[in-house]
Amino acid sequence: MSGLSPKTQTPEMQACIDACLRCHATCLSMAMNHCLPMGGKHTEPEHFKLMMACAEICRSSAAFMLIGTRHHRHTCRECAEICEECAASCEALGGMEDCVAACRECARHCAAMAA
Repeated sequence: MSGLSPKTQTPEMQACIDACLRCHATCLSMAMNHCLPMGGKHTEPEHFKLMMACAEICRSSAAFMLIGTRHHRHTCRECAEICEECAASCEALGGMEDCVAACRECARHCAAMAA
């Protein structure tokens, strides 16, 4: 049950960590600096909470991989699901292409890590 040290992280895991951290930053920034000023549907509870959940699970997934625990597969599985849901919600609102792209990239990497 040994974890992975930074020296044993695969390039795929490092790419996933990077994607998770980008998605965390993008979702948090877009929620605070795009959605809040826009108001309306951008701040409806379902969408806004989903963006916050996405940012948090991305941060947590990256942390689990950096810690080197085998449990990262669980957080990555959930992260992929939430990121896909967040991407769809942001896409439906329009004007949030950066968030959609970051979420889809993170979902792709996390799904691979969860497998």
